[in-house]
Amino acid sequence: MDGFGPLLHSFESLFVHYGYGVIAVVVMLESMGLPLPAETLIISSALYCAATHRLDIAWVTVAAVGGAIMGDNFGYLIGNIYGHRLLERHGAKVGLNERRLLLGRYLFRRHGGKVVFFGRFIAILRVFVALLAGANRMPWHTFLFFNALGGIGWAGGYALVTYYLGNEVLKLSGPVGIALGGIAVLVIGGSFLFLKKNEVRLTEEATRAAELEQKGKSRP
Repeated sequence: MDGFGPLLHSFESLFVHYGYGVIAVVVMLESMGLPLPAETLIISSALYCAATHRLDIAWVTVAAVGGAIMGDNFGYLIGNIYGHRLLERHGAKVGLNERRLLLGRYLFRRHGGKVVFFGRFIAILRVFVALLAGANRMPWHTFLFFNALGGIGWAGGYALVTYYLGNEVLKLSGPVGIALGGIAVLVIGGSFLFLKKNEVRLTEEATRAAELEQKGKSRP
């Protein structure tokens, strides 16, 4: 635990000053379209809970899920009110460039609610999915349903799984605990790299398909 001292102290200072609200606000702002490290904050907060028990994992989960759902609804309203015109003019300032707008139109037209749900687990889509859903005029009740499911699965899932896994590893001591901890790190790291690799591949494939479809429409 000595190696984690500075990290734990920084998290303790953060939560003493801002409480669970910092989790909700960061997750909410990322869900609205700002490129913030919400996923990292959720996982780090859950590990802090497991290591120190100075925070309640139930409230960390509530803050993360609540921030995710609220942020997506605000993002949806912004996209719905101002539409593609605003995103085309100012989207590049937050990373929502012309290629990603094209990808968003293609995905929502083809997959609808599934994009809102699974987009939570894909970093590129998670930041922009609510804005794109609103701009593409997805019905709000459909968006709300898939948004709530995605928020619970993503924020709640990451928080609880990280907490319980971390808690079990910290209970163990000696060579067995070190070995299991190492295995857990390798499994989590391997899964993360696999998802990131496939995230890039799937995004590139969908973008190419969207561009081909756009070119087909522009031909006389």
